Amino acid sequence: MAVTIKDVAKRANVSPATVSLVIHNNKRISPETRARVLRAIKELNYHPSRSARGLVSRQTGNIGFILRDDHFTKSEPFYTKVFLGTEFQAREDEYYILLTTVHSDFRESDPLPRFVLERNVEGIILAGKIPGSLITGLETYKLPMVFVDYVPPEGNYPMVLIDNISGGREATRHLIDLGHRRIAFIGGDFEHPSIRERFQGYRMALEDAGIPIDPALIVTDEPNTDRACGYQAAEKLFRQTDAVSAVFACNDAMAIGLLRYCRTHGISVPDQLSLVGFDDVESDLLVDPPLSTMRVPKEELGIQAMRLMVEMLKSQTIKPKKVLVPVELVVRGSSQPVTVG
Repeated sequence: MAVTIKDVAKRANVSPATVSLVIHNNKRISPETRARVLRAIKELNYHPSRSARGLVSRQTGNIGFILRDDHFTKSEPFYTKVFLGTEFQAREDEYYILLTTVHSDFRESDPLPRFVLERNVEGIILAGKIPGSLITGLETYKLPMVFVDYVPPEGNYPMVLIDNISGGREATRHLIDLGHRRIAFIGGDFEHPSIRERFQGYRMALEDAGIPIDPALIVTDEPNTDRACGYQAAEKLFRQTDAVSAVFACNDAMAIGLLRYCRTHGISVPDQLSLVGFDDVESDLLVDPPLSTMRVPKEELGIQAMRLMVEMLKSQTIKPKKVLVPVELVVRGSSQPVTVG
């Protein structure tokens, strides 16, 4: 049976709170009492649990992780990987991660996550686009917050972000290097900073190459960035123009939606149309052809977020630090040199 803090207290003839004070090296404990407690800990081979440490420090050892329920899916596991990254790092730092989801239309009248209401976390990591009403509600609890892959429109928070501009630029440059000039961009949820930045990178690459930006090659008004929106964006694109030789999709889900449109309408990828996505999710290898994309190190986003959180908790200061995580081009079967003639 595991030794408890009560067992140590009984052996040392002190209270459990005194044992916790010794564990935390509190100066209020006399040298004699400290020696007696430490001797009991050694004799019983006791290893303090988080709850024992928390008797004095009021620390829970828990970090909350919040994302929208539509970001927590089997088919699009991007943020699930981010969550795993926080879990990996939390083990090293001896913290526990508590996961919950909220509705995308979260309102101020909706209850906050239980672990916030019960004050059962020391800080909160928020991944992806988060409703402003949720951020407002969380602010009242004065907990450290770290945002991943999202820049709130107001406030100055610690953030871990993807290098979207460089990624969008490199994806488009890859298509330019293959000889493409009629390169389209499809995107959705354009209020999301990541999507806007990828589009910015697309424009920069075209400008660098001296290629005019054609509004007919741009579709950014989809409400979301899922596969269905990718299909709808492809419909809009080819209604606007059929003079397209390549597409940069703002993420892999939309790219896969566009692939489905191409299969339905007899457009061969990559023979007639080259395609590059962004994210590098597992399903990229399952589609035909396998998708060229920008690889985002999703677990690394979570690791960096957890490191920022621990840094704040240890220093007891909140610094609006920004960590930018680089991305990498992965060339697969969906992109090839432009076909002449």
